[in-house]
Amino acid sequence: MLGLVGAAIFQASGNLISDYFDYLHHVDRKETFGSSRMLVDKVFTPKTFLYFGLTLLLAGSLIGLYLLLNTSENLFWIGVIGVLSTYFYYKLKYNALGDITIFIIYGLLISLGTYLVLTDTLCWQILLIGTAPGFLIVNILHANNTRDMKHDADANIKTQAMLLGVKKSIKQYIILGIGAYIVIVLTVVLGVLHPLSLIVFLSFPVLMKNIKQMSLADVNKPELIKDMDAKSAQLVMMFSILLTISNFVAGLI
Repeated sequence: MLGLVGAAIFQASGNLISDYFDYLHHVDRKETFGSSRMLVDKVFTPKTFLYFGLTLLLAGSLIGLYLLLNTSENLFWIGVIGVLSTYFYYKLKYNALGDITIFIIYGLLISLGTYLVLTDTLCWQILLIGTAPGFLIVNILHANNTRDMKHDADANIKTQAMLLGVKKSIKQYIILGIGAYIVIVLTVVLGVLHPLSLIVFLSFPVLMKNIKQMSLADVNKPELIKDMDAKSAQLVMMFSILLTISNFVAGLI
């Protein structure tokens, strides 16, 4: 439980720190769609936002240190990568490395670290399992960046979506989305996960609906996919809940 709390705190701190730097570098502005808008709408001052993010990062680090002392030393390198990536994520995102960073941190390492804390075992098969939700989590950012291509160009930053262009960005969204479900099938075929894990396909129609809307993406009409990041996040939640339920039930069989 403490590991899950720590992971949630890290993610929250990452979001706050990222929003702070996006506001500072004029990536988030009145006319843009992204961020929580608490800074853009001046609900909080930038310094308050940053201090809160750093406080959460410190809290998450302390939880990680406690877990490190009571589990495995392998948690150290996972934690260090997590902390550095959380604070410097904005730099990576501004140089078209946001997608791969999110995949590594919130797809692979968070899965590997959580399993390590729970079992005191470094199981590399977990990386395959973590790949599936990791793909869908990347799509949250990718949908955001595809929508914001024009505004991000005005802020003089580069994202992977900008490098790919609209058509290829849509293709990446489709590949990652469908790829998540293919990975689950692969884990079942390889015997890594129980066949019950295939119930994640109950969420597949939602992906198809998201893909249909994502296909409307237009640099000059960002409003057409203005809520695709939120809808992509909802799919992650549905997919993850179904995957968790299936593994819990499989453990009782």
